[in-house]
Amino acid sequence: MTKMLDRFLKYVSFETTSDESSETCPSTKRQLKLGNYLVEELSSLGIDAEIDENGYVYGKIPGRVKAKKTVGFIAHMDTAPDMTGKDVKPRIIESYDGKDIKLNEEFTTSLTDFPFLKDLKGQTLITTDGTTLLGADDKAGIAIIISAVEELINDKNAKYGDIRIAFTPDEEIGRGADKFNVKDFGADFAFTVDGGPLGELEYETFNAASCKVKIQGKNVHPGSAKDAMVNSQLIAMEFNSMLPVAERPEYTEGYEGFSLLLNIEGSVESTSMSYIIRDHSREKFEARKKLFQDIADFLNNKYDDRIKIEIKDQYYNMREKLEDHMEIIDLAKAAFERSGVDPMIGPVRGGTDGSKLSFMGLPTPNLFTGGYNYHGRYELVSLDQMEKSKEVVKNIIKILAE
Repeated sequence: MTKMLDRFLKYVSFETTSDESSETCPSTKRQLKLGNYLVEELSSLGIDAEIDENGYVYGKIPGRVKAKKTVGFIAHMDTAPDMTGKDVKPRIIESYDGKDIKLNEEFTTSLTDFPFLKDLKGQTLITTDGTTLLGADDKAGIAIIISAVEELINDKNAKYGDIRIAFTPDEEIGRGADKFNVKDFGADFAFTVDGGPLGELEYETFNAASCKVKIQGKNVHPGSAKDAMVNSQLIAMEFNSMLPVAERPEYTEGYEGFSLLLNIEGSVESTSMSYIIRDHSREKFEARKKLFQDIADFLNNKYDDRIKIEIKDQYYNMREKLEDHMEIIDLAKAAFERSGVDPMIGPVRGGTDGSKLSFMGLPTPNLFTGGYNYHGRYELVSLDQMEKSKEVVKNIIKILAE
């Protein structure tokens, strides 16, 4: 496992945080540093690799045998803006004892908060030092993919068909597939290696939309405000209070959808709010969006059209497309079985590049990486589970060749 560990530690040393406020692709130039490094690494392995003008890394591996289908494997290079990914200092815990993990003097990854830790006893874990996120989402996926294809290339007896690999920018801000060149990629189908714990095999995601609300108030001196002042912050509070409390992320699970207030900034004069809207059901998804519009219409009637609302769809549930390609899921199941892993099939309570790619004509379910607690200081990954994911990737390729 040492080689994959070294590879992963190298990747997380690159700061690759994406930036939703940027209009460029990639959204941050720092992602290009990792992209260029990956091209050099792939080239050193004898893989035909390139990075395009938008920061997408593509690699082509010609097969040793003729397979009926060409498979692709995809991971993303950026890390979430939720927490800094600069100067990551990973901590390696060999033969984890199953107890609380003290990250630093202030923060502890505790069994009370994260009961799954007991299931990781005896495994090699990689955690943060509590000051940054780790970046296993999705640099673990990159390490898994490159390690898998390297081992196949170095095994003179291994039989495999044509393989395609790609590493994308800006997945964490919902743009990872926006400029993906499906045609030139040349795969019939693909897998993102961007999941969580051991065994995850996912072909359902949320339908997703963003919602931006802008409220124009009227600020006058409070001493003479009677019948004149309109406090935009209070209208914002009223708007949010009309959304169902029980349909917030902290109260939902499984197939239950939600809306989340991401941020709010305001004053008496003006207030802006940013939401995300999620649901696995397309019908319920449309109903959630309509609720936002209905609330805006109601309050505009009450407050003389002071609210502007903008709702934009971000991606859709890839199950709509993968239901017609269940042979891909059957292939993954067979690879899981050969690797000694029980598949855990369930909905992604989020999205992956595979959501958009599936609607772009590239059916792309998602595989586990062995990572937990993404996007924050408590993030960790199991090296043992990364090894199992690598075996699944290799077995997918081998089964196709057979």
